[in-house]
Amino acid sequence: FSGPFTDVVTTNLKLRNPSDRKVCFKVKTTAPRRYCVRPNSGIIDPGSSVIVSVMLQPFDYDPNEKSKHKFMVQTTYAPPNISDMEAVWKEAKPDELMDSKLRCVFEMPNENDKLNDIDASKPAPVLNTSKQDGPMPKAHSVSLNDTETRKLVEECKRLQAEIMKLTDENRHLRDEGVRLRKVAHSDKSGSPTALALRDNGSNSLPSLLVVIAAIFIGFFLGKFIL
Repeated sequence: FSGPFTDVVTTNLKLRNPSDRKVCFKVKTTAPRRYCVRPNSGIIDPGSSVIVSVMLQPFDYDPNEKSKHKFMVQTTYAPPNISDMEAVWKEAKPDELMDSKLRCVFEMPNENDKLNDIDASKPAPVLNTSKQDGPMPKAHSVSLNDTETRKLVEECKRLQAEIMKLTDENRHLRDEGVRLRKVAHSDKSGSPTALALRDNGSNSLPSLLVVIAAIFIGFFLGKFIL
């Protein structure tokens, strides 16, 4: 990934199927909340290629910090008449799967201006050559629509802004709760002031729904990213 990292940075991951059978693929990462991957799974026709867009979310870049983020591309031959992709991965046997692992590298433009694409065919093949039973046709590229990619980037930005907003509201509610508890302890429990504070505390309960909404949005974002 080539910086600066103050905005979403997109890198392409190219997957190629050199065999004469359809192949199912799935992309996993050790940091699902930091990346949007589209498509993160699918089927590659014989001799075809698929471009997977990996979108890194903005963060504070530290050149002295070594990246520990990794990606894994998991593949298996597609069974005939596929109807449920999840069932394919659940029923696949370990000896029918192949994993290709990639490590993320962060570079600033002045260090490497040409670090844009990751070619999965160079570090490791998609399929084990021992399982190939036919000639390798020539590959052709299938890329994502530019409009779809922009929509995904905008959706990632919108979700990130929602989370930041809800986080600020949660922090405000927590500080307000601490302040109310301090005031309550300084007054008598039966005084009108203490009663008024308890009423205010009860009225703030609906605001806690915002915090719960933040949890659900975080869960949705994890699902959306990978």
